[in-house]
Amino acid sequence: MPSYKTGTVTKLLSERPGLQRVEVDGAKAYVLTQLIGTVQEGDRVIVNTTAVELGLGTGGWDVVHWNLERDEWSERGAGHEMKLRYTSSQVDTGVSPAPTGAPSYAGAPLVACFLHSQIAAVAATFKQAAPAARLAYVMTEGGALPIAISDLVDDLTRMGWIDVTVTAGQAFGGDREAVNVWHALEVASDCDAVVVGMGPGSLGSESELGFSGLEVATVLQVAAKADRRPIVALRWSDADARARHRGLSHHAVTALRLTDATAIVPVPKGGPKPEVGGHNVVEVDVPDVAGLFEDAGLDVRTMGRSPADDPGFFAFAGAAGVVAAQRTR
Repeated sequence: MPSYKTGTVTKLLSERPGLQRVEVDGAKAYVLTQLIGTVQEGDRVIVNTTAVELGLGTGGWDVVHWNLERDEWSERGAGHEMKLRYTSSQVDTGVSPAPTGAPSYAGAPLVACFLHSQIAAVAATFKQAAPAARLAYVMTEGGALPIAISDLVDDLTRMGWIDVTVTAGQAFGGDREAVNVWHALEVASDCDAVVVGMGPGSLGSESELGFSGLEVATVLQVAAKADRRPIVALRWSDADARARHRGLSHHAVTALRLTDATAIVPVPKGGPKPEVGGHNVVEVDVPDVAGLFEDAGLDVRTMGRSPADDPGFFAFAGAAGVVAAQRTR
């Protein structure tokens, strides 16, 4: 069951569109301003403390649920279509139309990712290889639902490594809103390539099929049926303490086994060539991903590990970005 408490906003730490980071009685919390508006120092608020109390990896920050200083708040959204439907936080996001006059991108690359942190390596190497090409990020509902919570997406859009964001399913807050991943490809049809992956906060259950990254199997099938070129960013780790995720993650093995699509599987040239069934392994030269991040002033980590700590994780994701750039037109 969720846990709530009331408290006072004691400090405003930072803010950007859709998000404020604050302290409530000295504890870190964030405000999703698209849902409840903004707060200011001295406001009495209700805070959801569940994730922090459970010590979850998606925790560390409480969530401001409502500002008690106001009796009501309203802000019209983009349309009458709702996300977070049938919850007390349902929001009228609307949905986006397909761009008018967009060319047909039959055969355009689509990179499917297992973890949010892979997006950065894909975008970095893609833009390094094809700086003029437009890259869309489609955020699925497999992790966080509000895109505003992602510092990574904020950094990548600010750098120009992601040109358009699309939030699909119950995920919300992107430049464009889509009903599902199929629809997201339609509303991002003015971009040369798409990278698809969940927001922060992957869920795993230590079972064969109980993990959010299994959505990659479906995303690859969507890509193939939508006449895109399916590419998978393998989840690989040189440093994960869990045996099931060291080397080629069992998440990647399972998703590739269960998809009906035949995917391109990029791997760094000269490195390990994992067994991926009947999929097409492609060896590529991968630029120094850590150097690309450093040059851009970005501190990108996966589960707290930097590229120096886990070079293979970022190299395999970077390989997918290289292959996607090679296949743009």
